[in-house]
Amino acid sequence: MGTVQTSPDEIAGERRQLVNVAYRLLGSVTEAEDAVQEAYARWYGLPRCRQEEIRSPGAWLTTVTSRICLDLLTSARVRRERYVGAWLPEPLPDRGEWNHADGVRPTGPVDPADQIVLDESVGMAFLVVLESMTPAERVAYVLHDVFRYPFAEVADVLARTPAACKQLAASARRRVSLPRGPVTTTGQAAVVRRIRAAWESKDIGALVGLLDPAAVMTADGGGMAGTVLRPIEGGERIAQYMVAIADRAPGMELLERSVNGAPGLVAQRGGVVMTVASFDVSDGRVARIWVVRNPEKLRPWVRES
Repeated sequence: MGTVQTSPDEIAGERRQLVNVAYRLLGSVTEAEDAVQEAYARWYGLPRCRQEEIRSPGAWLTTVTSRICLDLLTSARVRRERYVGAWLPEPLPDRGEWNHADGVRPTGPVDPADQIVLDESVGMAFLVVLESMTPAERVAYVLHDVFRYPFAEVADVLARTPAACKQLAASARRRVSLPRGPVTTTGQAAVVRRIRAAWESKDIGALVGLLDPAAVMTADGGGMAGTVLRPIEGGERIAQYMVAIADRAPGMELLERSVNGAPGLVAQRGGVVMTVASFDVSDGRVARIWVVRNPEKLRPWVRES
C-alpha cells in the first residue's frame, strides 16, 4: 500500500482543537498559541517521507502539543514561585460580545481566543482547580476526562503506562469538587448585575448581602498593576475593599460581560480594559471572586470597548 498524503488544509484544520487542548493545559492564551505554533514548526520540519509515514497527523500534532505543554507546566511551577502575588489563568471574552467601531470583524490572522470553545472546562473555577494538580495529573485529566483521548494515547504523551495514566487521572479527579448545586447562567447574571449596582453605588451593606460570609477574593496583578498580593477572606472585608477601589478609581466603568463562558464584570477607564472579574455563585451568593489586572493577561480583551 502506498503512503497517504495529507493536505495543508487538513493540517491547518487541526489548529482549533490544538488551541483548545493547550489553553486548558496551560491556562494562558499566549502560551497555548506558542505551544501550537511550536508543534506546527516541528511538523513542517519533518522530511516529507516522514510526514507521509504518520497515519494520523492530528494525533501526532496533539501528542507533540501536549508534550510541549507538559514541559511548560513543569517549568511554570518554578516560574510561578517567583510570580508577584497570586497567579490566575487568563480570562477569556465571549467573541460574540466584542464590539468594533466599524461593526466589521478584523481580517488577518485569527486570534487564538476566537478558537477556544467556551464551556464548563474553561470556567475560571475549573481552571483554578487544574492549577492545583501536578503537571502529569493535569495532562492525564484534561486529555482523558475533558477531551476523551484514550489512556493509550495519554501514555504516549506522558511516557508512562496506560495504567499509570489512569491512576494520574483518578488522582486529579479527586481534586475536582462536585458542584454544590446547579446555578443557571441567568441566575448568576442576576447576582452579578446586583453586585455591579452595589459596587457602582458604593453600597457596602448591599455588597455584604450578596457575598457569602466566607467568600474569598483572589487578585492577579503580576506586579504590573496594583492589587492585593494575598486573597481577601470574608464577605465584609471584600465589600470594604471593593468600595475602596471605587473611591480610588474615579471614572471607572463597570460592564457586564461573559468571562470564560459565565457572567462576569469588566472594569474599564477611558475605554481601556483594566480589570476582568469572574464569579463563583452558590445559593444566590458569591463564594469566590477572581480578579485579573495583569495587562499581559488582558490582551484578548483589547478589542472590548
